[in-house]
Amino acid sequence: MSDQKSNSAIIRHVVFFSAKDPRDIDQIVDSLSMLSAIPSVKHFEVSRNRNEDRFANDVDVIVYAEFEDDAALKAYRAHQIYQDCIDLVRPLRDMRIAADF
Repeated sequence: MSDQKSNSAIIRHVVFFSAKDPRDIDQIVDSLSMLSAIPSVKHFEVSRNRNEDRFANDVDVIVYAEFEDDAALKAYRAHQIYQDCIDLVRPLRDMRIAADF
């Protein structure tokens, strides 16, 4: 139980992306990977979607990150690397859905 309590303050940040052109997926993954260098990130992963759902497979790339608290998440979003990443990825992506919990 103590692990559950200590993790309760952690903010989990999940973002789903679809590429306008499937040939750009690797570039999107590479560009999003630069976000791991932001100091306020506690844990960071970016990967291609491995799900092969025959009914709906609109997600090409997933970002998963963890932050100690709201201040760390705000610092992440305010960091210059975050803006640089947006500038690289936005022209290549179609859909973006984000959730924090």
